[in-house]
Amino acid sequence: MSARPTLRRRWWTTAGALAAGAVLATGCTSNTPAPEDDAPAAAADTAVGGGSNDETGEDVVIGFSAPAADHGWMGAITSAARAEAEKYDDVELRVAEGTNDVNLQISQVEQFINDGVDAIVLLPFDGAALTEVAIEAMEAGITVINVDREFTSPFAARATVLGDNYGMGVSAGTYICEQVGDNPDAVVAEIAGIDSLPLTQDRSQGFADALSDCGLDVDNRVAADFTVQGGQQAAANLLQAAPQIDALWNHDDDQGVGVMAAIDEAGRDEFVMVGGAGSKNVMEAIQAGDSVLQATVIYPSTQAADGIRLARLAVQDKAMDDLVEVEIPRTIQLYAPVVTAENVEQYLPTAFES
Repeated sequence: MSARPTLRRRWWTTAGALAAGAVLATGCTSNTPAPEDDAPAAAADTAVGGGSNDETGEDVVIGFSAPAADHGWMGAITSAARAEAEKYDDVELRVAEGTNDVNLQISQVEQFINDGVDAIVLLPFDGAALTEVAIEAMEAGITVINVDREFTSPFAARATVLGDNYGMGVSAGTYICEQVGDNPDAVVAEIAGIDSLPLTQDRSQGFADALSDCGLDVDNRVAADFTVQGGQQAAANLLQAAPQIDALWNHDDDQGVGVMAAIDEAGRDEFVMVGGAGSKNVMEAIQAGDSVLQATVIYPSTQAADGIRLARLAVQDKAMDDLVEVEIPRTIQLYAPVVTAENVEQYLPTAFES
């Protein structure tokens, strides 16, 4: 009998046990208030059961693999993972060299499996291509935490940490509606990332949906490639095609370095600009208030750091302190807040360098 059906049976058996526990808890609940004397005891039981997740526990060896740090956001992903692991005396982090070679990343995970690590935090260059080896790790009893780019099977990871690409678009569109939505003729422009990627498509769809709520749509749109050079060329083309713009959303702050260069070269300043991802240089420009940049939408570069925390908790059989559930969640999707001059100081400490 193959290992994978066994894994699936364990999966559904566990799910069934949790469901049964939920039913049991429901069956024990009554509309009759408990005696006052019982309340302190219940509270004490809850406190004892929770404990402090930061207290040193059993040692956890975590393997980490991510794509090459060829732009600021990806570099920050690995830096944040290292910094998070260093906070815990019970965590040993083994970091594989960043790579955009799918076969090399697969071999890195296979090495982690052979080394018998306790957990693997994996931001795959290609989620589909890394799915099978992630399943192998799970079947070997290794906790896998999937970051950012999803696997194609639920059996490939214990938990997944995601940004919110659609939510980025919604946040950007909502902010632009607040700024220019009272003008039904407002011209809105968009500089997207790589159009073939689902994440770009999700961002654009969220943007369009939010704009439609205030009667606006995207009048001028170009796509870049998440690079400075690509951003500059795409922005130059857009500015030439659109002599008047009221609001502009650029999907990515790394390519935004080139976008801003093109805007400065064209001498354009008649519009409100919103960035995307949350780089430090964009936040500082927002803080300074001397450019078209008025806001950016966060796509957290802390996802892998959250993955490190989740891996540690899962291996040590701990839950998240702020949740009632006794195990870590299956999926965590991080929020995409809008950063403006009013709240920029809150987000600067976790911003990445473009």
